[in-house]
Amino acid sequence: MEFDFSQLSEQLRRAIRDLGFEKPTPIQKEAIPLALKDYDIMGQAATGTGKTAAFGIPIIEAIKKEDGLKALVLAPTRELAIQVKEQLQGLAKYKGLRVSVFYGGTPVGGNIEFLEKYRPNIVVGTPGRIKDLIGRSVLDLSRVSHFVLDEADLMLDMGFIEDVEDIIKHLPSQRQSFMFSATIPKQVEELAKKHLRKDYKFVRVVNAELRPKIDERLIKLNSSGQKLSELEKILREHLLEKVIIFVKTRKDAKELTERLKGKSFNVVSLHGDMTQKQRENALKLFKEGKVRIVVATDVASRGLDIKGVGVVINYHIPEDPEVYIHRIGRTGRIGNYGRAYSFVTPEDSRALWRIRKLKENYQNI
Repeated sequence: MEFDFSQLSEQLRRAIRDLGFEKPTPIQKEAIPLALKDYDIMGQAATGTGKTAAFGIPIIEAIKKEDGLKALVLAPTRELAIQVKEQLQGLAKYKGLRVSVFYGGTPVGGNIEFLEKYRPNIVVGTPGRIKDLIGRSVLDLSRVSHFVLDEADLMLDMGFIEDVEDIIKHLPSQRQSFMFSATIPKQVEELAKKHLRKDYKFVRVVNAELRPKIDERLIKLNSSGQKLSELEKILREHLLEKVIIFVKTRKDAKELTERLKGKSFNVVSLHGDMTQKQRENALKLFKEGKVRIVVATDVASRGLDIKGVGVVINYHIPEDPEVYIHRIGRTGRIGNYGRAYSFVTPEDSRALWRIRKLKENYQNI
């Protein structure tokens, strides 16, 4: 029998209905039945395809409030950790499960007080903060039955693997594990073989309906000095759409934001020099449509599931072609149409060649 949500407990079905899920996405249809049979899973799927629920639903179905901490989810960025926590909380509400999130940039003392006062059933966190809480002997993972490593390829890119390995040492060997990744480089494969059970299942969703439908346009310029005027033209064409503009550095993000404000655009920044509260506020304004333009460094190019982004602009072409793919993937989500503009100057020729080669490989999958 093909999986659908009717096979779950009534408490979970109610939560799923409240969240507006009508039928499982392809990754959920493939992963959830295997997870319910207690298999470990290595999943390949892009952000926005429903993978949080693909691991969240079987975990929430399996655990009970009175059992204490039973699940740990590691996410590479604070924003993604918050996003995962919010969705899991929505799924868990009728079972009364407590879902908590811990990440860097917030006072560790508050985390310690929270853990001492409450008994979360599911902890979501970034590797650095989770490792810190374990080291302070306030986070006990000895009874965890479910472990999730989300965005595994980004964990590698950001240099978190040593922290992840240290955290895994504190987990029971008898557990169910899930790894999800947008791409599966060799290091991610090796990680799966090392930490998943030998009979783990590989679930990969490359579905034509889910492939981004993105109109990619190159804007060839003679120099960087032409970028601002071209950007202004594009933004005036898309005044009613949500737009993410990607730049190279934090300094670029600050300067471009101020220039656009000077031209009367309603715009916010998203970069690593901002406090966590500032970043959360900027994301909230953008998600709610109160601000339609975000100037971002690559802190926002992975993991965040922001609905309704109509346009992505590469103000600076990234050196890493994978970063380009992830950036433009912020638009054209789950079969919707989007546009991606990339400003190309003569010095971008090598980066552009790398992107073209990678796209050729993707088309052959």
